[in-house]
Amino acid sequence: MTGKKLYLNTKPSKLFMRAAIPGGISMLASSLYSVFDSIFVGKFLGTTAFAALGLAFPLIIINFALAELVGVGSSVPISIFLGQKEDDKANNYFTGSILLIMLMGVISGTIIYFGAPGFMKLMGADGDLLSFSVKYTRIYAITSPITPLMFAFDNYLRISGKVNTSMFINIVASIGTIILEFTFIKILHLGIEGAAFATCLSMIICVAVGVSLFIPGKLQLKFVKPKFSLPMIKQIYKNGISPFLTNIAGRIFSIVMNILLLRFGGEAGVAVYGVIMTLAGIIEQILYGVVDSLQPALGYNYGARRFDRVKAIEKYVVITGGAISVFGFFVMFFFAGQISVPFIKDLSLLDMAVVAVRISSVAYLYKWFGTVVQCFFMALEKPMQAMTISLASACVFPLMLVPILLPIKLSGLWLNFPLTGLFTTILAFVILIRNKNKIFAVSAE
Repeated sequence: MTGKKLYLNTKPSKLFMRAAIPGGISMLASSLYSVFDSIFVGKFLGTTAFAALGLAFPLIIINFALAELVGVGSSVPISIFLGQKEDDKANNYFTGSILLIMLMGVISGTIIYFGAPGFMKLMGADGDLLSFSVKYTRIYAITSPITPLMFAFDNYLRISGKVNTSMFINIVASIGTIILEFTFIKILHLGIEGAAFATCLSMIICVAVGVSLFIPGKLQLKFVKPKFSLPMIKQIYKNGISPFLTNIAGRIFSIVMNILLLRFGGEAGVAVYGVIMTLAGIIEQILYGVVDSLQPALGYNYGARRFDRVKAIEKYVVITGGAISVFGFFVMFFFAGQISVPFIKDLSLLDMAVVAVRISSVAYLYKWFGTVVQCFFMALEKPMQAMTISLASACVFPLMLVPILLPIKLSGLWLNFPLTGLFTTILAFVILIRNKNKIFAVSAE
């Protein structure tokens, strides 16, 4: 089924089943290899290596964020162009974006490779913690011209209507990463470099598969000789700036958190933070998978001015987003100990982990709403509203709360999550109410 037929002609209820559920499964599969990455490193290599992942993670995400700036930024106009039946523009944006992502990967990879030791020392790492975090980060830096393309091709396959193909690739990538990582760490004893190389190798294989699917020219999007222009690049960056700044701002906060955690809790505090981020990643990845999988549908229908379908599709996103997050809260709060144990080799950290996981889990009762509203504005090419919500959630509110909560030390750091989620939810609701009539004002023309 082509993207146009899937997104413009399928009933919203059937569209949800065909797009959102595979999208959620795809992101669940993607989150699983992060979970096993944490488990293998934590159990086989120890607390110091697991803490090193927490220190390396911000730099790795910043690297991928640069690619996402182009990947997401191009996906929005591509969907709208296809809805407007301007396939030539869509194909030009598709091809040009692939080249831009590779170029940015070369630049960011070089900077991160040589800058990793300085970044880690800035956060307070030394000794084995410094060595492990630098080694892990540099594997990602070396492969950065290729690995970020996996996320871009995932978006472009879904835009072309190949939702199940995208899901299958993500599942295979996760299984492959788990097998490779176990082999490299447990059997070949390659240490923390083996953990990073397993993930990057799996991503490179998926990129090769993605390229092979588009080369024959049978999909909705096709490779063409790109024609770059300043308006094209500006439009891509305008639409991609929200998720990019979200990632950058979020990593800035993570760096601040790691510095404070090393101060108040040592390597144990950083390791527990890693547990929270890994568990939260599962919930947020599934939520994002559902929401993001329907962004092409919103873009197609908005471009075709079928506003009733846009509203109907968004209702399914809201209901499902709430259900996923509330379920995530239930599991994290009532089973905090059971789900923390797999990541911790030193069980003396378990009590700290249980407290931290339970406090942070409260955020999932309501923070989903901000994510849904942000992605809604992104899909309709409303980057300023999306960026306001994302920056507030990722950086402004968390950093604002740090000095207020710092007197209660570790407990204050854990409380940052639910309070940030609450403030973001209120902000997203206010922005949505103030803009809902403007969004569809064009329908009266």
